[in-house]
Amino acid sequence: MRYILFPLRLIYCVYAVLSFLATMLLVMPFVVAGSFFGKIRGGNFIFKVCSIWGDLWFFLIGIWHRNLFETPHDKNKHYIFVANHISYLDAPIIVKTMRQRIRVLGKIEMAKIPLFGFIYRNAIVTVDRSSAENRAKSVRILKSVVNKGISIFLFPEGTFNTTGQPLKEFFDGAFRIAIESQIPIKPVLFLDSYERMHYDSILSLSPGRSRSVYLDEISVEGLTNRDVDVLKQKVYDIMEKKLREYKATWIRYK
Repeated sequence: MRYILFPLRLIYCVYAVLSFLATMLLVMPFVVAGSFFGKIRGGNFIFKVCSIWGDLWFFLIGIWHRNLFETPHDKNKHYIFVANHISYLDAPIIVKTMRQRIRVLGKIEMAKIPLFGFIYRNAIVTVDRSSAENRAKSVRILKSVVNKGISIFLFPEGTFNTTGQPLKEFFDGAFRIAIESQIPIKPVLFLDSYERMHYDSILSLSPGRSRSVYLDEISVEGLTNRDVDVLKQKVYDIMEKKLREYKATWIRYK
């Protein structure tokens, strides 16, 4: 059956890539226009354009997305959003999930991709993990953004989780920024990106459902930098527990 379905999967993936490029070209003029209005106004506009792009592309490739809320979510309040990371599809899922003023921290390597890279550079804050100096620069930019009342979004795992466990180890950045800015953490779970597109191959892309779950916010009021590890572990434990409750399909049980 696997070999019988392979030609259909190949045709679908080629179609998905072509529709990805076509929709990118469609929104490119709006991104170019937005880039002339500065990092704040222009960035907000570009993210809205990316959200429209995400709606269109997911519709064309047969992925239907739902946001689930375990507690009421206030879009007018700003947060430090953190989510699990396990698929290249996580990027478009972000713009389907986040419907408020926000900036995303992303790998600088993705900015080198033709066409997509231009949109990427104008819509997010890039991080170069090659040196402590570059990482610190990215953190300073994110802190300046959040001080302007704009939420930020990070993958605290840094890279794809290939461990077979709900999560891999978290970096400190998101939690340090939250404490220093006194902005609450809001964990979000991406439940189906692994099923829709495995991190090993683009040919694993498939139509179907996509769900993001907003968990309850975690206050950082009164915490100091001495509490970074405690906060990080608290968020990790909550997200791990919830991923198990929702039966995340990448978890390998012994």
